[in-house]
Amino acid sequence: MAYLNATTAPSLADRFNAVMSMIATRRKQARVYRATFNELSSLSNRELADLGMSRSQIRSIALETGRNAA
Repeated sequence: MAYLNATTAPSLADRFNAVMSMIATRRKQARVYRATFNELSSLSNRELADLGMSRSQIRSIALETGRNAA
C-alpha cells in the first residue's frame, strides 16, 4: 500500500502574516513589561516589602509578566 504525503511550503502571505503576528505579540509584551516596571518602580521600598519583593526583583518580575502577556 502506498501513501502520499503532500506538503506545501507556506505562501508569502502566510509568512508575512506570521511575522506581523509575531511583531504584534512582541509589542504587546513590551507594553506590559514597561507598564509593570514603571508601576513597581514607583512604589516605595516599604510598599514593595509589603508585597513580598525587593527592588532588585522588579526587572525579573516585569520580564516574566511581559512574557506571560502573549
